[in-house]
Amino acid sequence: MSSGKTRRDAARVVREQMARERRRKRTLWVSVAAVAVLVIAGLIGWSVYSSQRADEFTPPPGANDAGTGVVFGSGPVTIDLYEDYLCPACKQFQQVSGEAIDQLADEGKTRVVFHPVAYLNRFSTTEYSTRSSAASGCAAAGGKFREFTEALFERQPPEGGAGLSDDQLIDIGAEVGLNRDSFGSCVRDDTYDAWTEHVTEEASKAGVTGTPTILVNGQPVADRSPAGIRAAVEAAG
Repeated sequence: MSSGKTRRDAARVVREQMARERRRKRTLWVSVAAVAVLVIAGLIGWSVYSSQRADEFTPPPGANDAGTGVVFGSGPVTIDLYEDYLCPACKQFQQVSGEAIDQLADEGKTRVVFHPVAYLNRFSTTEYSTRSSAASGCAAAGGKFREFTEALFERQPPEGGAGLSDDQLIDIGAEVGLNRDSFGSCVRDDTYDAWTEHVTEEASKAGVTGTPTILVNGQPVADRSPAGIRAAVEAAG
């Protein structure tokens, strides 16, 4: 009797162990399946979000077809300018060569696409690069993009601070001839923040790693002086 009971007890222990192992495996597979579902759902969600984010922006009037920059001039040669309103080198470039580029556009020799990227937010406590770029979109909507851009570089704030406030941006817009009410509403409502994000993302995808970057018919310009830019335009034309 004793040996029979021992065998039954041993068999019971084995059955219990096997049952526990089956439960453990079921739990493991349920967990794996749950994780897989979450991962798949996350990937689908991110894909949808990314596609929506890429599509959910409104370019300002005067933007190119891709919505990556504001166009002025309609000449046969294209100049692409990638600049950040907080970039000191961009300010210097504008002071030296900005007038020459404007003249080339006004002479009908070039089509200028100005891409106001927001690369330098990390050097501002208020994401000034994004705010100023978005404000330039508002200026484009009011027909004063070039004037506003020039004024922003003239009053460029130092890196590492708050940058110009929205009120100051609105004041500058009014000074260059923009309607204070409509321009102010556009700035305060962050109307072109998503557009600024699109401009910046597409610039990065295009391999633009720093500002200012100047391209003439897609080719980088090494000599950024007025004479160098004119020479590049003449060679391209």
